[in-house]
Amino acid sequence: MTAAPETSRTACLLVRDATDRAAHHDIRRAVFVAEQGVFAENDYDAHDADPRTLHVLGLVGGVPAGTVRLFPLEVGGDPAGDWQGDRLAVLADYRTSGLGAPLVRFAVATAAAHGGRRMIAHVQPANEMFFRRLGWTRRGEPEMYVGRPHLLMDIDLQAAACG
Repeated sequence: MTAAPETSRTACLLVRDATDRAAHHDIRRAVFVAEQGVFAENDYDAHDADPRTLHVLGLVGGVPAGTVRLFPLEVGGDPAGDWQGDRLAVLADYRTSGLGAPLVRFAVATAAAHGGRRMIAHVQPANEMFFRRLGWTRRGEPEMYVGRPHLLMDIDLQAAACG
């Protein structure tokens, strides 16, 4: 993989077709399986097969470089309540491109546009300040998530949409 130019433009879009979906999963596999070893072979789970899950692809200079996915947490059958964002990943060669924040903002705006009120995320401790700068709040002490310490964080989607 080649390094991203320092002045590359970023864009985020919902996965539209099989090519986008393959790029989305390739990025997740590169980060969560090959690089971090969080998962043994792949990070697919039931959310990937759920039609309510929205998969996002982040581009740098038109090249797929990052991902995030989001889905409603239907508590009591209310799809307009809480959402979860997860599988935020940016390929190592693009981590200085500034793509991470647009991916998070896109997920927040998308969940808000779907009527969501709050989004949660399980965040690796090293990324806490990144999320705080984007308006997220830590909730409680570290917990184990996918076998590693994570912090539960959330954001008020309606307040974020106004800010």
